[in-house]
Amino acid sequence: MIRNASGDARRLLNALELAALTTPAEANGRQRVTLAAAEECVQKRALVHDKHGDAHYDIASAFIKSLRGGDPDAALYWMARLLAAGDDPRFIARRLIILASEDVGNADPRALLVAHAALAAVEFVGMPEGRIPLAQAAVYLACAPKSNASYLALEKAMQEVEEGPVREVPDHLKDASLDRKTLGHGEGYLYPHTFPGHHVPQAYWPKPVTLYTPGELGCEVEMRERLDAWKNKIKQASEKNSSKKETA
Repeated sequence: MIRNASGDARRLLNALELAALTTPAEANGRQRVTLAAAEECVQKRALVHDKHGDAHYDIASAFIKSLRGGDPDAALYWMARLLAAGDDPRFIARRLIILASEDVGNADPRALLVAHAALAAVEFVGMPEGRIPLAQAAVYLACAPKSNASYLALEKAMQEVEEGPVREVPDHLKDASLDRKTLGHGEGYLYPHTFPGHHVPQAYWPKPVTLYTPGELGCEVEMRERLDAWKNKIKQASEKNSSKKETA
């Protein structure tokens, strides 16, 4: 081991660690590293790491950031490092699911379906074949258009709940099954499907603020156009109501 380490203490320590991790214990509980095992550990690259240590989280971080940054080659490499070290493939699948929503989002809504399917495939197929759907999902997410608009909107919504005014549910949005007659709950609610375009301007919360701003890639382009059209429709309806009140 010393001879083959070529003066690199890290390589020597990695070989020793790999030997300890891969050599099964004997009946008396002792581990006996044979010459053949030692030679194999020196020649084999030591990729085993503590599943709860810094190396695990550093590699996982590199994996996620490579996916977010659109580099499928780097993402596959770091994922392979995790798999080679014996990490739970379900950990990788969970990270893919989170990234599919947080970083791809509605720029490509199919990303979440692909990531979730990869988790189901891993649990159904098992390893080592389970790494194949994981690779497919990783490549898909890395190459997908990116948007964190939904994530940012959620953060704004949580902040609004904690710091903004406490808003009461408008009467026309309240459950009308019990209190419609006595309290007027649900009275005046406009059912969108009975209107052209399945949309009608009405208030859905008091003192509205903009939380969600669609991105400029993928499916969010169409979502932005639709929201802009609805907002313009609401603006026109508001101006029309204001004009009627002034005339009255």
